[in-house]
Amino acid sequence: MRKKISLFQIVNFILLAGLVFSTLYPFIYMAAVSLSSNNYVLRGEITWFPKGLTLEVYKLVLSDPRILQSYINTILYVVVGTAIALLITSMGAYAISKKEMAFSKSLTFMIIFTMFFSGGLIPTFLVLKSYGIMDSIWAMTLPGAVSTWNLLVMRTFYANIPMEVEESGRMDGLTDLGIFFRIVMPLSKAAFATIGMFYAVSLWNNFMLPLLYIRDADLFPLQIILRNIVLAGQVTSLGGDVEIVDESLKYTVIMVSTVPILLVYPFLQKYFVQGAMIGAVKG
Repeated sequence: MRKKISLFQIVNFILLAGLVFSTLYPFIYMAAVSLSSNNYVLRGEITWFPKGLTLEVYKLVLSDPRILQSYINTILYVVVGTAIALLITSMGAYAISKKEMAFSKSLTFMIIFTMFFSGGLIPTFLVLKSYGIMDSIWAMTLPGAVSTWNLLVMRTFYANIPMEVEESGRMDGLTDLGIFFRIVMPLSKAAFATIGMFYAVSLWNNFMLPLLYIRDADLFPLQIILRNIVLAGQVTSLGGDVEIVDESLKYTVIMVSTVPILLVYPFLQKYFVQGAMIGAVKG
């Protein structure tokens, strides 16, 4: 028996297909332009597929020392920043998820309070300056080490772990830290993968922190170099003696800065669907 397709399903499909198209097409267009020869780009003949396929612009971009150094900086910031963020977020979330902990409700309220009110840009800048971490890796990793939303999501996840699991650890002589590191963390792979992905993407795309706290050009992340090329027009050093179209160059740099973080997702996909709902179920 054939299943009837309702009007709602048709409309829903059309709306979602339109959303997918509007999201995916700009990326396809940039990829096509970045792989096309200058003549076709200047004539505006690129739509879906590259014409006059060439990797010349990619060779120029990847051979530029600014791009290579910023790549190294960005990877370092993402790895270190994500590790710090996951450690602090998970330990804080586990602590406030325990009802028997003193002042847990008060601490939760103070944490939620920071979602709506903050000290502001200037006080934050003065704090970092007073700590002496300007122009360092810590200026990129510590200010965003804890996301209030992510912490509350992980708190809900830890609150749903059966007490019997933790009590079995205490019977074996484990301390609270032992229970967390040896029992709770192995059960939290989906949560760590999902929240870690959120932190990693945020660090990879972050350009506000380096604009505020980084002055040394050798410490610039990839997004600052991308911003300079796309917005400030700093493209002459990349082209050299080779004739190159600015549009192709800008799109190539965007592709180079976007593709690596997209390639991480397939490795985390098996955890991501499960982990995306970790804070949505209470029981």
